[in-house]
Amino acid sequence: MKRTHLPLNGMRVFDAAARHLSFTRAADELAVTPAAVGQQIRALEDTLGVVLFRRTTKGLELTPEAEGGLKALRDGFLQFEEAVRAMQSGQSSKSLTIAAPRDLTEKWLMRRLAAVSAADAELRFVLIAADDIVDFTEANLDLAIRWGEGPGDHEGEAIESEGMVTIAATATAPETLIAWPGATETEGTALVRVGDAGLAIDAAAAGMGRAVVPELLAAHDIAAGRVVVIGEAAPSRLGYWIVAPTPQWRQKKVQALVAALAS
Repeated sequence: MKRTHLPLNGMRVFDAAARHLSFTRAADELAVTPAAVGQQIRALEDTLGVVLFRRTTKGLELTPEAEGGLKALRDGFLQFEEAVRAMQSGQSSKSLTIAAPRDLTEKWLMRRLAAVSAADAELRFVLIAADDIVDFTEANLDLAIRWGEGPGDHEGEAIESEGMVTIAATATAPETLIAWPGATETEGTALVRVGDAGLAIDAAAAGMGRAVVPELLAAHDIAAGRVVVIGEAAPSRLGYWIVAPTPQWRQKKVQALVAALAS
C-alpha cells in the first residue's frame, strides 16, 4: 500500500500550538517566529482541507476536527520517539563487527583488540576475513581495515606505521626474496611464494629468505626476535586504513575503537 505523504513539520507545529493555544508561545518553544507558526498552520489546513484553529475573544480555540485528530497525532509522535530510541540503541551496544585481511588480524589486530577489551570487559567482537572491499550493508559491518592508498569511498583513518621493512631470520640470511601478492620488491628469484604478508613473515622466520612486508605486521615478530630488520624502513604510498560508511563512522562505539586502533 502506498503511504500518504505526511506534512510532519506542520503537524509538529500544530501540536505545539494546540498545547499552548498560542502561536507566540509555540514559536518560542520551536525557536521560530509567530509568523512562521501561522504560515505552517495555514499550509497544514490547506493540505488537510480542514480548519484547525478559530480566534475568539478569549484567544485561540481548537476546532472539533483538530480535537478529533490530536490524540492520535500525539500517540504517533510518541511512537516516532520510541522508533528513534530503538534505532539509536545499537550505538550503545558493546558488539562490533570488523572485516580485515587475515594476516593483519593474526599479526596485529588480535593483540590490539585484546588490549582494548582488557579496559572494557563487556566488549564483544565479530571478526571477518576480507582482503577486498566488502559490502557493509550485506555483511552488517561496523568497521573494515583495508590495504591501500586511502579510505576509498568511505570515511577513514590511517593506522600509523613506519612503512615497509625488509626482514629475515638473521642479518646474514640469503638474499633470496620471499614473494607475496602485495610485495613491493619483485627482483630476483623467489624461493617461495606465499599468499599474504603474514605468511611471508613466517617464511622469513623459518630461514627461507628475506621478505619486504609492512612494518605494522612485522612489529611483534621483530620485538620477539623471530626476525630481524635489514636496512632501514622505507616509506610507502600504501598502508592500512580503518574505514566505514558515514553512518557507522559516526557511532560512538566505532569512534572509540578507531581512536584505540589508530593511535
